[in-house]
Order: sequence, then structure tokens, then C-alpha cells
Amino acid sequence: MTLSKEQKAQIVADHRLHEKDTGTPEVQIALLTARVNDLTNHMKSHTKDFHTRLGLLKLVGKRRRLLDYLKDNDIESYRQILTRLGLRR
Repeated sequence: MTLSKEQKAQIVADHRLHEKDTGTPEVQIALLTARVNDLTNHMKSHTKDFHTRLGLLKLVGKRRRLLDYLKDNDIESYRQILTRLGLRR
């Protein structure tokens, strides 16, 4: 259910802006999207897992706030991250 070190490193490498980038909104949004996708698949087979549902909703809210921040500060990067991750808005 959680991301392995290798998966996380691959996501960071794909979305970073420079060599030592690990915490920019783009990287955080990509990591949250991977976790949201994993939890969504889990919820399809475990529909009554309400603890996971609460965690999923919190992650979606956090991703939404980061996307809003990115939209306000760098609209081009916002549009790019939406298309790369396949998010709709």
C-alpha cells in the first residue's frame, strides 16, 4: 500500500526541477497522486474500510491545496503537472 523507496525515488526523479529537488510542489503533488491512486485501488476491493477512506480524503485535500498554491504562483507549471499526471480540473 505504501510506496517503496525505489518507487518514490523514481517519482522524484521524474518530476524534479533540479538535481537536489525533493520538496517543490510539483514533486509533492506527484507523490501524493501515486498514494491516492494506490488507496483508490485498495478502496475498490475494501469498500467498508473507513479508516482508509478518511486518509484518502485527507490526501486528496492536501493535493488540492498544493495544486491551488501552484496555480496561484506558477500557472504554467500547474498546467504542465495536470497534463503529466492526468488530473482533471
